[in-house]
Amino acid sequence: MKNFLARYTPLQIIMHIGAWYPLARLIFDFVAGNLSPNFIQDLEVRTGRTAILLLVLSLACTPLNTMLGWRELLKRRRALGLYALLYATIHMMIFVELDYGLAWSLIVQTIVQKPRLIVGILAFLLMIPLGMTSFNIWKARLGKNWKRLHQLVYFIAPLAVLHYAWSKKGDLFALQGDIIKPLIYGIIVVLLLIFRIPPVRKFLASLRDRGLAALYHLRRRPKQDALKPVLKQ
Repeated sequence: MKNFLARYTPLQIIMHIGAWYPLARLIFDFVAGNLSPNFIQDLEVRTGRTAILLLVLSLACTPLNTMLGWRELLKRRRALGLYALLYATIHMMIFVELDYGLAWSLIVQTIVQKPRLIVGILAFLLMIPLGMTSFNIWKARLGKNWKRLHQLVYFIAPLAVLHYAWSKKGDLFALQGDIIKPLIYGIIVVLLLIFRIPPVRKFLASLRDRGLAALYHLRRRPKQDALKPVLKQ
């Protein structure tokens, strides 16, 4: 147990458990018959929603590190992105195989008729090269191009949220219908992208440094106050 805790940090353990839990819960609900009569739709919705959540969390790692100075978040960014790709792949397989039975002509016809599917498939296809090149060996091979390639996530996240919003019964732009969750995701993604703008990032880093400096002085003040009577004697 000690060796396990020495190898994995608490954040790492929480991240892996949290990432696998939705899939385990989905399998349990499927086996136990807890899904609705339209269980295929349930599978699609839940895997897609989990993929977006993990994608947003991976996107949040860098801004949170900037604001909090928590560098371990940068180490967990890749795993979160790979988990997002895993759920997106399962989501796509359910759509292609369970929903349409690999009837490719019907699948293509449906995709052409529904722009939300085009947006979702585009986001998924763009995630694949990011997942394949997320390992250190590709980082060394691609050099500066690796960073340029992985900046596609700034395009993928809005596409995924748009696909999610378009899939709900409502109008996101008119703020009507079942759009609360997509709207929240959209606001979060916009804020995370704004936080990555260099001037905003520097401002957040300066706020963090000021906060740490203020906390340091507050901690030192009680000790200094305690020493004053001694110095007066």
